[in-house]
Parts: sequence; C-alpha cells; structure tokens
Amino acid sequence: MAEHPIQGLMETAMSNIKMMVDVNTIVGDAVTAPDGTVIIPISTVSFGFGAGGSEFPNKGTAQPGVSQESLFGGGAGGGANVNPVAFLVVGNGNVRLLPVNGTTSPVDKVIDLMPEMVDKVNSAVSSLAGKIMSKSKKEKKQEEPKVVDVVDVPEQ
Repeated sequence: MAEHPIQGLMETAMSNIKMMVDVNTIVGDAVTAPDGTVIIPISTVSFGFGAGGSEFPNKGTAQPGVSQESLFGGGAGGGANVNPVAFLVVGNGNVRLLPVNGTTSPVDKVIDLMPEMVDKVNSAVSSLAGKIMSKSKKEKKQEEPKVVDVVDVPEQ
C-alpha cells in the first residue's frame, strides 16, 4: 500500500518534537558554582501536535487532465512548553530540592531537616553515653576498697 502524504507530515512533526524533548530538557545540565555546589535545573515539559489533510474534489466532480492522486492539501504542527519547577542543589554534604515557586509544604520542610536532626540526635546520644560512662568509672573508683598496710606495733 502506498504511503499517504499525511503520514509523512505526521512523521516529520513527531521526529522534530522528539528532538526537542529529551531527558536533558527535563533534567537540565549541571552547573557548578565557584564554591563547588552543583545546581541541576528540573523542568516540566508538555508538548502536542496536530496534523490534518484533505483530498480534493469528490469522485463525481473530477476535473479533466488532473490526476486524482496529485490532489492533496494538508498541514502539521507541533509545539513544546518547558517550565522550570525546581533546582536540585548538591553541596556541603547536603542534597536539597528548591522549588521555583518558593512554596514548600510542612512535610517538605521536615524532610529537608531530617538529616540535620539525625546528626544532632546522634551527637546528643554520644555525649550522654560519654557522661554516663565517665560517671560510672568515678563511682567504681570510689567503691574500690582501699588497701592499708597493717604494721605490727610492739606492745609496751
């Protein structure tokens, strides 16, 4: 079966959209700041396309000298919309997702603070354990019996 002209239009539109939208469009190229922080843009991508066609005239109104296969009218179009939504920031041992709109939910804030809270709890537990160990060592020293040399004293 012969390829219809509208098929070529649709393939061209889709291949051009495919070239525009790839993983580097959604997760952008990393940028390194002077302090060593790496910033990666994150975007949403939406795209669409349309194609249409027509064949002129009806069979009953064929014009003499014009082949039925040579008549075609059609068009195709497509578009893409790229919107930045956040930046992934990696630096100083932390990874943060900073939304572009600036609004964060309380859950996002808790998740962002979780590594810092875990570090503080670990240091507090270590400090408390150290104090308990040193206190128990002091108590053991005080409980140890003192050895005193007994000297025989001559009776008088």
